[in-house]
Order: sequence, then structure tokens, then C-alpha cells
Amino acid sequence: MSEQLIALVTGANKGIGYEIAAGLGALGWRVGIGARDETRREDAVAKLRAADVDAFGVPLDVTDDASVAAAAALIDERAGRLDALVNNAGIAGAWPDEPSAATPETMRAVVETNVIGVVRVINAMLPLLRRSERPRIVNQSSHVASLTLQTTPGVELGGISGVYSPSKTFLNAVTVQYAKELSGTAIKINNACPGYVATDLNGFRGTSTTADGAKIAIRLATLPDDGPTGGLFDDAGTVPW
Repeated sequence: MSEQLIALVTGANKGIGYEIAAGLGALGWRVGIGARDETRREDAVAKLRAADVDAFGVPLDVTDDASVAAAAALIDERAGRLDALVNNAGIAGAWPDEPSAATPETMRAVVETNVIGVVRVINAMLPLLRRSERPRIVNQSSHVASLTLQTTPGVELGGISGVYSPSKTFLNAVTVQYAKELSGTAIKINNACPGYVATDLNGFRGTSTTADGAKIAIRLATLPDDGPTGGLFDDAGTVPW
């Protein structure tokens, strides 16, 4: 494809999302910086532009139907299509996170962003993705979403997570269903495990940098035509569901 490739990264004003946008921009992509906070969004755009990234702001609250529809209309107006959608926006919820301490309200809030928000954005962007010659969808998941790893003796995943971890397991399950629905199309959809990255999601306790955490999403967003779909991956390869 000779035209400049277009990406939208949600939650891209900081952390891993910002580094995903920066990494794609360094590869020559034009990147929409999806974020709710106007000041942080425009500051991120300015910083990326100063680094020679072709970035533009996309007002986007993944929990709001009207906001997501407006974002899709903006991408359509600016580019007419979308080559990669990276669903990076997410929240951790309360901590400690034992399931016995969860309330319906806290669980709904996390699922609304981490799962329903992803579905909302994918469905709004699918018409734009279908106009691309090599459309890719990347959902930000986690090793803690893996039921296999969670039930393997000796595997340390940072303790009990009664809301955040199940929300990402839910996201994994939804991704599998999208992969089944989109089989036979050019759209590839995969989930990324960035690792234990130092971000505000974990109080900056992580041991990896945001730039390191962005690498797998960038790789999945730029998969070749013979690349995988419907999988869960980290830098080392396939992660078991």
C-alpha cells in the first residue's frame, strides 16, 4: 500500500498507549491519539509532533456511545479508512482486588471500560477498517487474563485479582468470537500482553518500561498478511488462554 497507513490508539495520551503511538509514528504511520482528557490529549499530540510523528487528536471516551461515534466520524473525515485499531484504554479498578470485596458497581465500571468499551469502539470502527487493504485490531490484554496461567501451580501473577483479571479474561473470550466472525476477511484481531509495565495502572510498581510494553502491540498492529489472528501474544510468542 503506497498511501500512509492510519492508526487509532485509545488511551494514547500517556503510558503504554503513548509509546504505541510513538512507535507506529516512527514507522511512518499517521496516528490518531484517542483520549478523554483534552489537555493531556493535546499535550501528547504536541509532544509526538515535536518528535516528527504525524499525530492528531481524537476526543474519545470509550464508555460513551456518542463520543465513540464522533471519533469514527472524525477518522472518516480525516483519513477515510483505518488500517489499525489499538484498544489500549483500560482501568484497574480498586485495589486490593479480592472478589469478596467486589461490588456490582466496581465490577460494572471495570467491565464497562475494559470489555464493553472495546466492543463499542471495534463496532464503530469496523466500517473504516473494512476499507483498508490490511486491517488490524489489537486489544490490550494481560498475562493475568490467562486461565491456564492462573491455574498453573508455581506461576506468580501478582496475587488475587477479582475484577481486573476477569475483565481481561472476558476480553480474551470476546476477541476469539470476533476472530471467528471476521475469518475470511482481511481483518486480523489479536490480544497483546505487554508484561508488568510501570504505569499508573499499577502504581508504577511494574518492572518494564512503557516503551518495552508497547512492542507487542506494535508488532501485532503491523502483522504481515500471513500473520496470526485470534491469538494472545507477548514478546516471547503465544500466551495460553
